[in-house]
Amino acid sequence: MAIIVGYVPTPEGIAALDSAIEEARLRGQRLVVVNSSRGEALVDKRFASGAEWQSIEQRLTDSGVDHELTQLVASKDAADQILRLAEELNAELIVIGLRRRTPVGKLILGSQAQTILLEAECPVLAIKSHPTSPEPA
Repeated sequence: MAIIVGYVPTPEGIAALDSAIEEARLRGQRLVVVNSSRGEALVDKRFASGAEWQSIEQRLTDSGVDHELTQLVASKDAADQILRLAEELNAELIVIGLRRRTPVGKLILGSQAQTILLEAECPVLAIKSHPTSPEPA
């Protein structure tokens, strides 16, 4: 079994990674970090850069959690890739980050998080990013 976290280089992705590390530690499970792109890796802001990926690797090593990093480039949506991997690994938990979206954004664009929440065979932990503090005047 494993814990899978969908990672994107955003505040929501960082919050999901933080929570996934804690869950892996608490459950004594391997953590699989997934970062994916539909093939536009050079222009896809959700695809982690080499330096950022190395930083995550170092952070996971320092945490002492057994882990694996996976970057996927395929024609499938990130949600489909995470769900397929969760099934293959018999995942105990999927951790995802949530971002605020407008009602119009929800209507026009499909939600990767919604797909995972509705279709996952295992529990899903959905994490919001930490609110940013206003800067002092």
